[in-house]
Amino acid sequence: MINLTALYTLLYMAQRTQIYLTAEQRKRLDQLAAREGKSLAEVIREAVNVYLVGSAPDSEKALAATFGAAPESTAVSRDEWGRSARG
Repeated sequence: MINLTALYTLLYMAQRTQIYLTAEQRKRLDQLAAREGKSLAEVIREAVNVYLVGSAPDSEKALAATFGAAPESTAVSRDEWGRSARG
């Protein structure tokens, strides 16, 4: 029988990363994994996902901070696009 979790990991999560944990971190993660019936790797991936969602850049804030940042710049009109390539 094929282990679907292992197959999924090999096909879609083939980026192996080594990290160092304190003894206390490892103990608590092992306890959490056992309680939830998950592997240590699953617990860590879930924690990383939660962290990344919380640190995602705010696109509206970035646009507001940079809008009009180079008012002296010019752009070629759309009619000119590709003319130099066509000769």
